[in-house]
Amino acid sequence: MHGIGTFEVKLAPLGAYAAGDPALGRMSIDKVLQGDLIATSQGEMLTVGTSVKGSAAYVAIERITGTLHGRKGSFAAHHVGVMARGAPQLTIALVPDSGTEELTGIVGTMKINIVDGKHCYEIDYTLPSG
Repeated sequence: MHGIGTFEVKLAPLGAYAAGDPALGRMSIDKVLQGDLIATSQGEMLTVGTSVKGSAAYVAIERITGTLHGRKGSFAAHHVGVMARGAPQLTIALVPDSGTEELTGIVGTMKINIVDGKHCYEIDYTLPSG
Protein backbone atom coordinates (compact mmCIF):
# COMPACT_ATOMS: atom_id res chain seq x y z
CA MET A 1 0.00 0.00 0.00
CA HIS A 2 1.09 3.56 -0.70
CA GLY A 3 -0.05 6.74 1.03
CA ILE A 4 0.75 10.42 0.62
CA GLY A 5 -0.01 13.64 2.43
CA THR A 6 1.34 16.70 4.15
CA PHE A 7 2.34 17.51 7.70
CA GLU A 8 3.22 20.36 9.98
CA VAL A 9 6.06 19.88 12.42
CA LYS A 10 7.12 21.72 15.57
CA LEU A 11 10.63 21.14 16.88
CA ALA A 12 11.59 22.42 20.33
CA PRO A 13 15.04 22.26 21.95
CA LEU A 14 15.39 19.98 24.96
CA GLY A 15 18.01 20.22 27.71
CA ALA A 16 21.71 20.22 26.83
CA TYR A 17 23.93 17.23 27.43
CA ALA A 18 26.01 17.13 30.61
CA ALA A 19 29.20 17.21 28.52
CA GLY A 20 28.07 20.57 27.16
CA ASP A 21 29.20 19.87 23.57
CA PRO A 22 27.49 22.59 21.49
CA ALA A 23 27.57 20.33 18.39
CA LEU A 24 25.15 17.89 20.08
CA GLY A 25 21.47 18.70 20.27
CA ARG A 26 18.15 17.25 21.42
CA MET A 27 14.71 18.27 20.22
CA SER A 28 11.14 17.23 20.79
CA ILE A 29 9.06 16.51 17.69
CA ASP A 30 5.33 17.22 17.41
CA LYS A 31 3.60 16.62 14.06
CA VAL A 32 0.11 16.86 12.63
CA LEU A 33 -0.29 14.71 9.50
CA GLN A 34 -3.02 15.00 6.87
CA GLY A 35 -3.86 12.99 3.77
CA ASP A 36 -3.93 9.19 3.64
CA LEU A 37 -2.43 9.20 7.15
CA ILE A 38 -4.49 11.39 9.48
CA ALA A 39 -2.52 11.43 12.70
CA THR A 40 -0.46 13.17 15.32
CA SER A 41 3.08 12.28 16.25
CA GLN A 42 5.35 12.82 19.22
CA GLY A 43 9.01 11.94 19.41
CA GLU A 44 12.57 12.96 20.10
CA MET A 45 15.49 13.81 17.83
CA LEU A 46 19.22 13.73 18.54
CA THR A 47 21.45 15.84 16.29
CA VAL A 48 25.11 16.53 15.67
CA GLY A 49 26.62 19.31 13.60
CA THR A 50 30.13 19.60 12.22
CA SER A 51 32.54 22.39 11.34
CA VAL A 52 31.91 21.71 7.62
CA LYS A 53 28.98 23.66 6.20
CA GLY A 54 26.15 21.33 5.16
CA SER A 55 27.40 18.29 7.09
CA ALA A 56 25.38 16.93 10.02
CA ALA A 57 23.37 13.94 11.17
CA TYR A 58 20.28 13.09 13.18
CA VAL A 59 18.40 10.11 14.56
CA ALA A 60 14.82 10.22 15.79
CA ILE A 61 12.07 8.01 17.16
CA GLU A 62 8.42 8.98 16.92
CA ARG A 63 5.07 7.41 17.78
CA ILE A 64 2.41 8.13 15.13
CA THR A 65 -1.23 7.76 16.24
CA GLY A 66 -4.32 8.08 14.05
CA THR A 67 -5.78 6.44 10.96
CA LEU A 68 -3.99 5.15 7.86
CA HIS A 69 -6.32 4.54 4.91
CA GLY A 70 -9.14 4.36 7.46
CA ARG A 71 -7.40 1.86 9.79
CA LYS A 72 -7.07 3.13 13.36
CA GLY A 73 -4.00 2.60 15.52
CA SER A 74 -0.44 3.67 16.06
CA PHE A 75 3.09 2.68 15.10
CA ALA A 76 6.63 3.87 15.71
CA ALA A 77 9.05 5.22 13.11
CA HIS A 78 12.85 5.36 13.28
CA HIS A 79 14.75 8.10 11.35
CA VAL A 80 18.42 8.15 10.32
CA GLY A 81 19.44 11.30 8.46
CA VAL A 82 22.87 12.28 7.19
CA MET A 83 23.85 15.43 5.31
CA ALA A 84 27.25 15.28 3.61
CA ARG A 85 28.23 18.78 2.44
CA GLY A 86 24.65 19.53 1.49
CA ALA A 87 23.76 16.13 -0.01
CA PRO A 88 20.98 14.62 2.13
CA GLN A 89 20.30 10.95 2.78
CA LEU A 90 17.30 9.99 4.90
CA THR A 91 15.96 6.58 5.87
CA ILE A 92 12.73 6.23 7.83
CA ALA A 93 11.66 2.71 8.80
CA LEU A 94 8.49 1.64 10.58
CA VAL A 95 9.60 -0.16 13.73
CA PRO A 96 8.80 -3.89 13.51
CA ASP A 97 6.00 -5.07 15.84
CA SER A 98 5.21 -1.49 16.95
CA GLY A 99 1.74 -1.36 15.35
CA THR A 100 -1.38 -1.34 17.51
CA GLU A 101 -5.10 -1.96 16.95
CA GLU A 102 -5.93 -2.14 13.22
CA LEU A 103 -2.28 -1.36 12.37
CA THR A 104 -0.89 -4.40 14.21
CA GLY A 105 1.80 -6.05 12.10
CA ILE A 106 2.49 -3.01 9.91
CA VAL A 107 5.90 -2.91 8.22
CA GLY A 108 7.28 -0.39 5.77
CA THR A 109 9.12 2.83 5.12
CA MET A 110 8.43 6.55 4.89
CA LYS A 111 9.92 9.40 2.89
CA ILE A 112 9.85 13.13 3.62
CA ASN A 113 10.02 15.78 0.91
CA ILE A 114 9.98 19.53 1.38
CA VAL A 115 8.48 21.31 -1.65
CA ASP A 116 8.19 25.11 -1.64
CA GLY A 117 8.53 25.08 2.15
CA LYS A 118 5.70 22.54 2.59
CA HIS A 119 6.44 19.19 4.30
CA CYS A 120 5.10 16.14 2.43
CA TYR A 121 5.29 12.45 3.31
CA GLU A 122 5.03 9.19 1.43
CA ILE A 123 4.44 5.91 3.23
CA ASP A 124 4.84 2.45 1.73
CA TYR A 125 3.59 -0.35 3.95
CA THR A 126 2.07 -3.79 4.22
CA LEU A 127 -0.30 -5.22 6.79
CA PRO A 128 -1.01 -8.88 7.49
CA SER A 129 -4.06 -10.18 5.65
CA GLY A 130 -7.07 -11.29 7.63
